[in-house]
Formats: sequence, structure tokens, C-alpha cells
Amino acid sequence: MKILNRYFTRQLVAIFVILLLVLTGLAWMLQIMSMMKFLLNYGVELTSFLGLTVLMVPFIMSIIIPFVTFIAVIFVYNKLISDNEITVMAASGLSPRQLARPALILACVLTILHFVLNLWVVPRTQALFYSTQWNLRYGLAHMKLQESAFTQITDGLVVYVDKVSGHDLSQVMLSDMRDEDAPVTIFAEKGKLVSTARGLSIVMNNGSLQAKGDTLTTGTFDTFDMDLNVADKEGETSFRVRRVPTAELINYVLNSDTEKQHKMVLAELCSRFLGPMMNLILAALCATILLRSSLLRRRASFAPAVAVAAMAIVMSLYMSVSNMVGSLSEFVGLVAGLFAVLGVILFVLCKK
Repeated sequence: MKILNRYFTRQLVAIFVILLLVLTGLAWMLQIMSMMKFLLNYGVELTSFLGLTVLMVPFIMSIIIPFVTFIAVIFVYNKLISDNEITVMAASGLSPRQLARPALILACVLTILHFVLNLWVVPRTQALFYSTQWNLRYGLAHMKLQESAFTQITDGLVVYVDKVSGHDLSQVMLSDMRDEDAPVTIFAEKGKLVSTARGLSIVMNNGSLQAKGDTLTTGTFDTFDMDLNVADKEGETSFRVRRVPTAELINYVLNSDTEKQHKMVLAELCSRFLGPMMNLILAALCATILLRSSLLRRRASFAPAVAVAAMAIVMSLYMSVSNMVGSLSEFVGLVAGLFAVLGVILFVLCKK
């Protein structure tokens, strides 16, 4: 039996790893394509851009692992059934439970690894992703400032610089049309790029300012600080549940009364805590359908299609219900429901 377990496990692991690498690579390439505009618009170096997209890989893997587990199980077991290997093993006295053991063991290991990925790795890499993205977008604006050229920093904000030396600028002209009712034009002999909580600012020296509102205002200054960015790193838009540590999400659910964010956080907790369970549920479901159908007098050739349909139904129900969870009692109910489904599948699998 140990030899058979190793035989099954070796094939399952090989198919799982290959599929995981292929699908993760494809999803990563799609992520790169979707962020190509970010690379072009903000003048980010290619290595920094690729490093940013790599931070999305753990999140991508956390989504596709249950599907890859299901595909690996259905591929290996259907192949063994087609080659009559399962029939020979069953005729030698092995039960469906024994034949399914390698798939279930692999699914249990993947469930544990998926928990680690969801609860710790993904929140940390997502926090680093958003922080890095913000810094590349706003913290490196000086990389876009070209000498003797007009540079659009953001919508309505254009900067002209005669010479650039690191963070030091000379002969600066800045046109700020972000507020259409109060456009501002600034000329300065010198300027310096400074990092602030909102990104980059230009501190300009020895210049003049012209502002147009209800009246036209002009004047000169010795020092003037102009914000280049419109996005606040610590603003309300920074609340993204994927990058919040799990302990903070739990504390938020227990103490927050904001209904919209409360449901958002509960949906994220469902994804983190219940998503890994789908590895075991899908693997057990697939093995049960294939192995039970292989013992029929007339082998059910439609068993793989039935397994795929069952997987689609289970996953669609899980995703629909998890997104509608609005309270802790509903969360507990969903957990109980998943354990009940797993129990029924294992009962059918182990039944003689």
C-alpha cells in the first residue's frame, strides 16, 4: 500500500506543481499587461515594475490553489481509471477510501499551506504592493522631469524645468490647473524636490506667482512649497482589506459598527479562513465521484463532466454565500455548512 501511495502522490504532486506554475505564470503575465500603463505613465524602471508585479503572485496563488488541486486530482485519477489501474487495485481489495487517501493527504497539506498563505503571506505582500505602488507613482515623480521640456505630473499639473541635478532644479515654471476656478502659474529661479506624507513637493525659491480667481492676484516670494500629488498615502482610500493583518480584521469586526466596511471585512475573513478548506472539499468531491463511478458495472464515462459540474456548483455557492455574510453568526453558519458538506462527501466516499 505504501508503494501505491507513493505512486499516486508522485503523480499528484507533479501535476499540481506544473499546473500551479503554468496558471500562476499566465495570471502574472495578465497582471503585467494590465499594469503596463503604470509603467509607461510614471517612468518606472523595468526592474522596479517587475518587482512590484511579483508582489501580486502570492495573492494570485491563493485564488487558484483550490482549482489547481481539483484539476490535479481529476487528471490523475481519471487517467488511472482509463488505464484500468484503479479497476485492478479495487479488484485486489482496495476500497475507495484507501484509493483516495493520497489525494486527501495532499489536499490536507495544501490546506495548511493555504492557511499560512492567506493569513500571513498575502496580507504582508499586499501591504508592500500598495506601499511600493504608491512610492513608485508619487515618490519618484522627479524621474519624469525632463530638462527643457514640459512634463505633466498629473491631470492639470504641468512642470517645466531648464536643468535637473538630482533633486535640485533650476528655472522652474509650474502651471496648476487642478482647480479650474483658481488656476495658478509659478515661476522660480530654483527648486528642490522634497518627500512629504503626500508624496513629492517642490520647494521653490526666488520667484513670482500669478493666481486667477474672482480677481487676478500676482506677487513674488522667497520660498514657496507646492504639492505635486493629489493622493494622500494615509487617507481613507488606503483602507484595503487585503493588506490589513488578520488580527486587525478580526478586531475590526468585533468593534466596528460601519455596515459597509463590516461586510467587506467579513467577506475577506471568509476568503482567508474558508478558502483553504475548499482544497479538501474539492479534492474529496472529485475523488468520490470518480472512484464511485469506476466501480459501476458499466463505467460512467461522464464522471469527469459530473465532477466538473459539481465543482462549479460548490464553488459558485461558496463564493455567493461568503460575499453575503453580514454578521458573525452567519460566518459561523457558513463554517458549519462547509464542514457538513465535507462530512457528507467523506461519508459517501468511505461507505462500503
